[in-house]
Amino acid sequence: MILLLMVAAPRPIAADPPPAAVSAFNAYIGRLEARLAQQHRSPNTFIAPVASGAEGEGRLRRGELIIENVPPSGASDLPGAILFHRRGTAFASGAKAADFERLVKDFNAYPQRYAPQVLQSKILAGQGDRFQATMRVRQVHIITVVMDMAYDIVFAHLDAQHGYTIAHSTNISEIDAPGTRNERALGPDEAHGFLWRLNTYWSYEERDGGLYMQIETVSLTRSIPRGLAWAVEPFVESVPRESLEFTLRATRNALRK
Repeated sequence: MILLLMVAAPRPIAADPPPAAVSAFNAYIGRLEARLAQQHRSPNTFIAPVASGAEGEGRLRRGELIIENVPPSGASDLPGAILFHRRGTAFASGAKAADFERLVKDFNAYPQRYAPQVLQSKILAGQGDRFQATMRVRQVHIITVVMDMAYDIVFAHLDAQHGYTIAHSTNISEIDAPGTRNERALGPDEAHGFLWRLNTYWSYEERDGGLYMQIETVSLTRSIPRGLAWAVEPFVESVPRESLEFTLRATRNALRK
């Protein structure tokens, strides 16, 4: 029945994001990055406060992950699009800031460390603390979606105990028939718009005998098409949150090893 519904469903019309939505996304990113730049100027404010304050830090040190939805102020009603902002925080006992940086710069190991979500990963270019990289990712939730994602990534530091990364998505393509001889990237008039933009921001701080890690993601997706909410809604709402939690947990586990 699911296959019949997918075949019978109308194809999306103009799957590229509307220009107004892109402008709103870019403006929101500008405000977010201004806040992060201010936050990263001092070790006292390097990590955004987690829910419950000191109690929240206690939960982190006991091994809990704290995942929060950040209300997207000023970008809650976009034409034909939805913006989500999420934040996840974790603590890795015994880990160092240098450990984290070595781990996240090792792009070739992503398919092992972040399986089964990351299928392929490689660096296209790199100089100093700036990289261009690609990843092929797979999300399974009622239906399976495979996407090729290209990123510009910057690493920076306040000092030896504090660092952060900024990753801007530069291209996201939905892949049809991945791994077969018929594999191809869907064009704008064919893709479903599950994910148009995805920026990722890591902040990490070494203290209390370990490493606090915080990841913030901002995604832009198409509005949920009428009649396809059963298939699309999990991707634009629950899957990105689950993916953030998976990434945070896998990173912590890799640091522990």
